Amino acid sequence: MLTVVNYDATPPLQSAICVTLNLILFQREETLRPLPRTDERAQHILNVLRRQVGDTFDAGIINGPRGKGTLIAVTNEHLELAFNWTIRPGAPDPITLIIGLPRPQTARKILQETAALGVAALHFVRCEKAEPSYADSTLWHSGEWMRHLEAGAAQAFCTDLPSVTHGESFSDVIQSLPATANRIALDNYEAASALSQCALTNDVPVTLAFGPERGWSASERDTLRQNGFALAHLGTRVLRLETAIVAALAIAKARRGLM
Repeated sequence: MLTVVNYDATPPLQSAICVTLNLILFQREETLRPLPRTDERAQHILNVLRRQVGDTFDAGIINGPRGKGTLIAVTNEHLELAFNWTIRPGAPDPITLIIGLPRPQTARKILQETAALGVAALHFVRCEKAEPSYADSTLWHSGEWMRHLEAGAAQAFCTDLPSVTHGESFSDVIQSLPATANRIALDNYEAASALSQCALTNDVPVTLAFGPERGWSASERDTLRQNGFALAHLGTRVLRLETAIVAALAIAKARRGLM
């Protein structure tokens, strides 16, 4: 069913914008009002996709359905849009990531890449070797982190975003994990086997833990082992944190038939 929206002049919430949008995402309430010409999504529809009145484009509601948007009218102030939602979102891949708080510029990359690859949850935690000030970055307190998730999801042509926590302690997050999960911590120093050799039960969720950019402390390794985590590595090369996360996710998803 095609729904034509009646609009008012209320300014919309800002959503994430990336250079190339495979899918234009909206908060549900944004679909009930006009899209200002100043919004980067409006500029993308008009200047990149070159849509004219009557044309359609791929659209989705964050954590909701996907379908087509139709450009109904263009004024000097806004675009009038209508939406037809046809595809319901699937369940997120049952993978949780625990990540020692990295530098904000690294966290931005991780947010986009993990949202594109698809995970259920991200926990950015305080660790002994992580710089405490990273938790106070404007990335986390301005809402910018959400826009990076949206950019990753739009790139991947999906609407579902992982749940995110940030700034909680490593031990608190470990204690809050569900009892049933394949638990693996990536470690360059004491891991005896490669992640590709770890047993991953297909019908059991996976939790992957990554230390901060300086790695795990000795006490954190002890905590991981005491809480059922196996230590695994990604080979002999030392990788940037964002690269290690993408590599580990690819291995885990492939082992579970998700890629």
